[in-house]
Amino acid sequence: MNVIEAFLMPFITLISSLFINIRDHKINFELVLYDYYPHLRLPYRTFIYSNILRFIIQSVFLLFFKYKPKKSSVRKRLSEQFYNSVSYSLRQLRWFDLKLGRLLKRLLSKNNNKTKKSAFKTMADAKIWQNKLVKYVVVAFILFLLAIFITIPFSLEAQAVFISFILIVAYGLKRVKGQMATIVMITLSVTTSSRYLWWRYTETLNWDDPLALTLGAGLLLAETYAWLVLILGFFQTINPLERKPIPLPENTDLWPTVDVYIPTYNEPLSVVQPTTLAAMSIDWPADKLNVYILDDGKRPEFKEFAQQVGVGYLTRPDNNHAKAGNMNSAMRYTDGDYIAIFDCDHVPARSFLQMTMGQFLKDSKVCLVQTPHHFFSADPFERNLNNHSQIPNENMLFYGLIQDGNDMWDATFFCGSCAVLKREALDSIGGFAFETVTEDAHTALRMQRAGYKTAYINIPQAAGLATDSLSAHIGQRIRWARGMAQIFRLDNPILGKGLDVAQRLCYLNAMLHFLSGIPRIVFLTAPLALIYFNAYIIYAPFLAIFIYVVPTLIQIKATNSRIQGKYRYSFWGEVYESVLAWYILKPTTVALINPNKGKFNVTEKGGLNDKEHYDWGISKPYLVLLLINLIGMLIGVLRLGFGDPTQVGVLLISMGWAIYNIIILGAAVAVAAEARQVRQSHRIKANFPAGVRLANGHTLKVRITDYSDNGVGIETEHAHLCRVNDKIELLMSRGNKQFSFTTYVCNTRKKQIGLTLKDLSLDKQKAFIQCTFSRADAWLDWQNNFRHDRPSYSFKEVQKTSLRGFSNLLFHAPKPLQPFVKLMTKIAVYVNTFTPKKPIVHNNYD
Repeated sequence: MNVIEAFLMPFITLISSLFINIRDHKINFELVLYDYYPHLRLPYRTFIYSNILRFIIQSVFLLFFKYKPKKSSVRKRLSEQFYNSVSYSLRQLRWFDLKLGRLLKRLLSKNNNKTKKSAFKTMADAKIWQNKLVKYVVVAFILFLLAIFITIPFSLEAQAVFISFILIVAYGLKRVKGQMATIVMITLSVTTSSRYLWWRYTETLNWDDPLALTLGAGLLLAETYAWLVLILGFFQTINPLERKPIPLPENTDLWPTVDVYIPTYNEPLSVVQPTTLAAMSIDWPADKLNVYILDDGKRPEFKEFAQQVGVGYLTRPDNNHAKAGNMNSAMRYTDGDYIAIFDCDHVPARSFLQMTMGQFLKDSKVCLVQTPHHFFSADPFERNLNNHSQIPNENMLFYGLIQDGNDMWDATFFCGSCAVLKREALDSIGGFAFETVTEDAHTALRMQRAGYKTAYINIPQAAGLATDSLSAHIGQRIRWARGMAQIFRLDNPILGKGLDVAQRLCYLNAMLHFLSGIPRIVFLTAPLALIYFNAYIIYAPFLAIFIYVVPTLIQIKATNSRIQGKYRYSFWGEVYESVLAWYILKPTTVALINPNKGKFNVTEKGGLNDKEHYDWGISKPYLVLLLINLIGMLIGVLRLGFGDPTQVGVLLISMGWAIYNIIILGAAVAVAAEARQVRQSHRIKANFPAGVRLANGHTLKVRITDYSDNGVGIETEHAHLCRVNDKIELLMSRGNKQFSFTTYVCNTRKKQIGLTLKDLSLDKQKAFIQCTFSRADAWLDWQNNFRHDRPSYSFKEVQKTSLRGFSNLLFHAPKPLQPFVKLMTKIAVYVNTFTPKKPIVHNNYD
């Protein structure tokens, strides 16, 4: 058989098999052709030469493509057997761990109760650790052993075996439940990442090339930063406390007095009004609850509203020190034992104080109880990417996991809203801190320095409005970043007195998080050093780079996915950081140099956007980074074809890294396409019973499916005869109280009815808020919408978002470029018709 026959034989076999199937099964030839060659259905089939090329490309693809029915493969069965064996081994280890725990308890404690404590927990609770010397000796010994193990030099073969073993163990632990498996994965990640960093410092700097050395050192410093944040993050979240509410005494005479502060500056009354009415409805003795609007805008309509509803109204002659100054001024005119604070758009649930105040009564040293910031409106990422309630938002990692981890180490942060503070503790530190623009975190730090304790209840007890636009969102994050950098300079938690080691580490991690601007930009540009300047920033052979870098990243991703699963999906953190990196770089750098520079900026809420548009101004940094990465890819392709063959390996790694950066930057670009926001009142999904009384007097049971401050969606049990503009009485309850509201039908769909509220009195508005926004169970399901993270799924979603970013650039291109964009789009669509397509294989073609 000659070469030509060898080449043609697979094609002959493929075509012969098709014709045999057609002959034996009487299959329609055209149907088979279109199913195996779907390109031919396209309008381009009129160009016969193009179709010949498509036919050849698809035929080559079909030679290697095999349609496999979805049956349990051998690989899948082996994988399941592996998981089962690992799970069985871990269960046995757990049994042994409990037995060992009981033995240790008998040896270490006089109390011989048979409690089910693990060896780890028993050892952690042993009295021996009260001796500081013993604790320090053990920690030093562990660190000594770890240092030896990390620094042992391995050959490439040994490193490959070592990292392969770790990946196999980590892969097996993915589905094993329990904290022990998490601790093992964290230990493996710390080991592999530390060993990688040691290798980078000792073997990968090019001392003979000044440019490569400079750029390589920059990358190494960025990697060191990332490693430090990783280790601190593991420490911070290794054992979230998940504190539960403490019941209050039955005798309400023992309950303390509480002042509710609602600070406002430039927000409209329509935003402040629901918060005020909800605060008045909190379940607490009326003579022990006082609500105050702290109006730094000094607006007459706010004063009139406060008088109408019977709440306090406080202003001051100046606006010094912004929000902190506003609250410090209010403290001179109020005298409650505790102060509850809500941003003016955060509507509290009626159970807020009953869920939080028990902590104070149990422990007199508790000075702060913080609850999560929950948002019923989509933030700019969710709204512009249309993934609200599908992908955990940017805040969820902090309020869902990190704050619980902080609480374990008595380092809960005050977040400026949805919290209760002890007045005595505030007085002891001179009131709310005003030296930085993040008065909340700085205030908590000072109270903790003074010896007070803090607590976090991970149950949403209020909900508010997210930022209206990407620019407002970035402005808010700039303030946070500047404030944390100011604290780092002015009241450094690492150096000051009053904190233990764990608290210092938690604060250090929070501050380092906002210094991510420079490292993130380094990571987004690092692969271009080799492509543009031929600078080996990782001075090592291709195989060494691959063996050290790729498995380490996979291991870290797997561990973070396990820990952060419900609160932050894989790869989305890079998207969030990339959007913010350029904008937090300057303020944090300036604050570290001159901490007194910069001012407090108020985050705007409740705005509207009447049409879609692309924010070219805010996206400039991402566009520049994206452009230089795309140009780098073109240069890389040319170098692959015409450059030095010995550089192919490292060049491919650099190009792979650049492609990853392009995907992340494409997703960042997608966020800048501002979606329309024309609804003044945000719809909130719900599911609770209610009733309606029709004009003919009949009463029907219904369920509330959604609501806003001026409308309600309901679902009837049976078909209805309601028509648009019909007047209907809506019946809802709050506890044992029943309320009715006059509504009008605005739309109907089968069993669905949309109702509009019109001209409600203030009493009716208050009652409506009590029945909806202030319900004790209104926000309890905030974390139930999200499945546990699957890295492969998350990466696909980021890829889709990245493609959306590129399409947004084309769609929103300036008018002079539109003809060019249309031409390029047509060319891209045409070229895509030549790419291989997966065939549609039917069971029969009769």
